[in-house]
Formats: sequence, structure tokens, C-alpha cells
Amino acid sequence: MIPTESQAKQLWEKYHLPEKKRIHVALVARVALFLAAECEKNIPGCHINIPLLKAAAYLHDIDKVIPRRSGEQHPDTAVRVLREEGMDEVADIVQTHSLHAILDPGIAPKTWEQKLLYLADKMVKFEIITVDERFRLWNDEQLPRDVQYILDTSYPLVKALEKEILDSIAIKPQDIARLA
Repeated sequence: MIPTESQAKQLWEKYHLPEKKRIHVALVARVALFLAAECEKNIPGCHINIPLLKAAAYLHDIDKVIPRRSGEQHPDTAVRVLREEGMDEVADIVQTHSLHAILDPGIAPKTWEQKLLYLADKMVKFEIITVDERFRLWNDEQLPRDVQYILDTSYPLVKALEKEILDSIAIKPQDIARLA
């Protein structure tokens, strides 16, 4: 099942998604849908499942206050909950959005929907920003060494994904940030 925006927002209530995360996911959806429209317009043969992308954007952080089971980390809990809700297609997209996913060939974003959600998530904090700004904010957090390693090793891959998508649609990163 691919939920509507209204159904996704009902899940926000059910799983007590914090207000700041609601702002974040709504902005991620805005960026992802903008990118999707530009891709379909500018890339021959590009077709994106817009309802699926929108649902995944609205639900990618649904697990922020859901208790994790043993061995789960973000977004494992979200994937589990979405599957329990009968939203396997959405779970498949959500599984690929976390920062570390790009480092793992098994879960790295491959489809248009996965790539656009991944990139949009890296261009939003609680406002629309650039990938460079998002990474600067992360770097300012004084993260544990293992998390910093993920940040450092994923950055060039995220920048390559950003270049792949934005060059294809002739848009600069700062143009996305102006959507705010």
C-alpha cells in the first residue's frame, strides 16, 4: 500500500512524530517532489512514482520516537513499522535514505525514488539548505569517531549523487536552497 498524504500524516499522529521532524519531512517531500518534476521534464525516459516518493518522504523519519528493538538503528525501526503497516514499497525506499546507506552497495539508493529521497534528505535540516551546509552542520556537532568516519566517507558519494541529479536537470544546489 502507498499511503496518501493524509494517511501518512495519520501515521505521524499514531507514532508521535515530533513537530520538528514533521517540519523536516514536509520539506524533504517538497524538495524531492521538485526534483522529481524536474527529472521527468528534463531527462528522457525518466519516470518517477510520485505517490511512492511523496509517501516515503513523509514517512522516512517515522521512527524517531518509536522504541527500537534489539539491533535496530535508524531507519531499521521505520522499515519494520512501515512493513507492519502494509507499506512494503514505502519501506523499501525508506531503507535507503540514511547517511550510511550510500556506503553499503546492498542498500545504497539505486532507483529514482531512492536517489531523490536520499538527496532531498541531505538538503534539509529544518529548512532547505545545500548538501555542503548540511554536512557543515553535522561536522559542527562534534560527533563520535565512528559517526564522523561515516560522515567523511559518505560526503564524496553524496556530492557525486548531487552532481549526477542536478547536472541532469541543469540546476545548481543553491537553486534548491531557494525553494525555502
